[in-house]
Amino acid sequence: MSRENCIFCRIVRKEIPASIVYEDSKVIAFMDIRPLSDGHTLVIPKKHYDTVYEIPDNQNASIHKAVKRVAIAVKKATAADGISIIQQNEKAAGQEIPHMHVHVIPRYVGQNLARSSDIPLASRNKLAHFSMRIAHYL
Repeated sequence: MSRENCIFCRIVRKEIPASIVYEDSKVIAFMDIRPLSDGHTLVIPKKHYDTVYEIPDNQNASIHKAVKRVAIAVKKATAADGISIIQQNEKAAGQEIPHMHVHVIPRYVGQNLARSSDIPLASRNKLAHFSMRIAHYL
């Protein structure tokens, strides 16, 4: 997929809507439109890298610094019992969008997560609601 057509690159360029919870010069975090749990947030580098194998160490450090910050905010905003942090590389590992990204997913005792492809799209209003709640804690 070209960087011009990459959906995450289009979000970075503000060409398509996203419920953004955090942004700095290197990283952007926004709500997943197919949330595995309310508050499910994606953290991505603004510069396109297909997988973690390609990303420079300093950029990877910037992403994971933001992941920690977002995870703390998601936990507070959702009152989750825990947080799953998932980063997948290539189709065999479950990566659906070829732009390196990290999932921050609120989890609850006894909760089982569905496969992403089995989850319906969330409404823009619901995404905006959780985006604002999470951003409050950043």
